[in-house]
Amino acid sequence: MTYTAPMDTIPVVIDRASPVPLYHQLAEQLTAAIESGRLGPGDPFENELALADRLDLSRPTVRRAIAELVQRGLLVRRRGVGTTVASPMVHRRDELTSLYDDMERRGQHPVTRVLRLEHDVRDPVAAEALGVPATTPLVFIERLRSAGDVPAALMHNWLPPAYADITLADLEGGSLYGWLKARGIKPVVAHQVIGARRPTAGERKLLRLAAGDPLLTMSRRAYAADGSAVEYGDHCYRFDQYAFDVTVHER
Repeated sequence: MTYTAPMDTIPVVIDRASPVPLYHQLAEQLTAAIESGRLGPGDPFENELALADRLDLSRPTVRRAIAELVQRGLLVRRRGVGTTVASPMVHRRDELTSLYDDMERRGQHPVTRVLRLEHDVRDPVAAEALGVPATTPLVFIERLRSAGDVPAALMHNWLPPAYADITLADLEGGSLYGWLKARGIKPVVAHQVIGARRPTAGERKLLRLAAGDPLLTMSRRAYAADGSAVEYGDHCYRFDQYAFDVTVHER
């Protein structure tokens, strides 16, 4: 069993003479406590008013620090539960990787459960994304990806018929992108659309979400170096298990 310290015993030192804003000093020290494991996933976070009183800070200062940690994905606010420390999140950066690779890079243990594998599916939306006629028989894959025993994502992928030899063992033993690369097919560029929505009843059950919890969503069209479509994906992620980390540049 992992021991985590009570929130009100976490030491915080505020230097009022420092040019660093007070809220940022607080946010950085609380971040360090979470990332070091002194505050663990699911731990209740100290009440805003109690924390302000303990540190002799104004409530707006504490509120801004907490909001920064929520924005970073380190804290989760849930109605009726309060603010708690979030589970370790997988951050997908602006590079073409798979969720499996992202989890392994963070030292997590990705587990794949294949819910559906069909080799003769007609789907006009996926066909258009892959640049083939609407009546083309596509390979359809539905998978539940977990970090250990915690569900993280429900993934739907459509592949061109040339990849109809993919098997359950291929998918359960590794990543889809790993299987493609082993065949000499490397996705090098993709168009992604990121969003959020409420889950369906089925998604809520599979991802173990509470009523009112949101989903992060991403649709992706991936292409090989010669411009041919490799796969089309439509995925949804638990809000407390995933984040997209994107760097933007001035034009």
